[in-house]
Amino acid sequence: MHKWQEMYKQKLTIPEEATKLINDGDRIIVPLANGQPVALVSALAQRIKREDVKDLVYLDALNVNCPEMTAPEVVSKINQVRFDGDNRLLAKDSLNVVMFTVSPMDKSGFFSTGTNPDYAYAITKQEPRPTILLEVNQNMPSVHGNNHLHISEVDAVVENTVPLYCLPEIPVSKEDEIIAGYIVEQIPDGACLQLGIGGLPDTIGRFLSEKKDLSVHTEMLSDCFMDLYMRGVITSREKTYMPGKWLASFVLGSQELYGFVNKNPMIEVWGAEFIVDPKIASQNNNLISINTAREVDLSGQCASIPEAFRQYPHTAGEANFVEASWQSPGGKSFVAIHSTYTDQDGKVQSTIVPAINHFVTVGRADAQYIVSEFGIAYMKGRSINSRAEELIRLAHPDFRDWLKFEFDKLLYG
Repeated sequence: MHKWQEMYKQKLTIPEEATKLINDGDRIIVPLANGQPVALVSALAQRIKREDVKDLVYLDALNVNCPEMTAPEVVSKINQVRFDGDNRLLAKDSLNVVMFTVSPMDKSGFFSTGTNPDYAYAITKQEPRPTILLEVNQNMPSVHGNNHLHISEVDAVVENTVPLYCLPEIPVSKEDEIIAGYIVEQIPDGACLQLGIGGLPDTIGRFLSEKKDLSVHTEMLSDCFMDLYMRGVITSREKTYMPGKWLASFVLGSQELYGFVNKNPMIEVWGAEFIVDPKIASQNNNLISINTAREVDLSGQCASIPEAFRQYPHTAGEANFVEASWQSPGGKSFVAIHSTYTDQDGKVQSTIVPAINHFVTVGRADAQYIVSEFGIAYMKGRSINSRAEELIRLAHPDFRDWLKFEFDKLLYG
């Protein structure tokens, strides 16, 4: 213990000094949400503003607590990327700096990356090894799993104890309740759950109270899972891959959830390259994947990103879990969508469209079930005509005639 404490003292510094280890042209990655080190990012942003360091590539997603990095005078001076979650692509970019928020060092010299190993952790293990900068936050839980870094691997350590970001409570809509009802009917006892982010997954959690012996293999671990555990719904008794363990790649929710995962031997948080790998996730029987989309076209293509040619948010492992559920014995995947949205001009628009306008996240050959408040449709193996017919049925009645007309134009010219 004394050896690791001495090493810690030698590497302990202030954020302004730690970020001097970042050089012109470096390619930096930070984790999602609470994994982003507030003090280190702020110090780096100041260096960028002063043009002390240039030509950086900076990869992040779900930036909830580092506003300095989104300031125009910073963004204009770096190549900032919202990564899409494929670690094979990240590795090809030869990322050479990783910054984390971590829990305090344990007696063996290890830090847990806590709630957020996610997409950055794998980079710490690549060769050549990157520069690793850590920000110790007393509020970061120590979580079991493959997410730890040893003091001997680290280049610099800073200390900054700040509150963790907590997700606000998301209002439940009538549409969410209807959609949840359709999906819950399809979930068997003993299923293994993957739930995406947003109000719908939480709503589905409320509808699962009558189910038995559910388990967890998910990218994001939210309060919904904790609530189901407390009600005796999640027992992991029938889990076929790593029985008895909850597996996730990041945790985001309430302060109560962060306390729940802290040193909880039932919960393991691993890097996303492991969690979202379809070969691994599909080893769970009855894997149920539930995600959302912003837009679906009449061929069954799904988009969860709001822009066509600018990669804006993190696309997460949605497509991976769709594939994993298909490979899983008894597995099912659901993409849920509200039938309409209101645009910036206050006009109601259909989310089911003739041809997709946005960045495709689930291909038409991969989508299994698509659900709106007007019903549920099975997509696999259907012809284009049959797909269009089913999706028009899921559209808001006000747009069905328009969709039929536009589909005929696309089909017959």
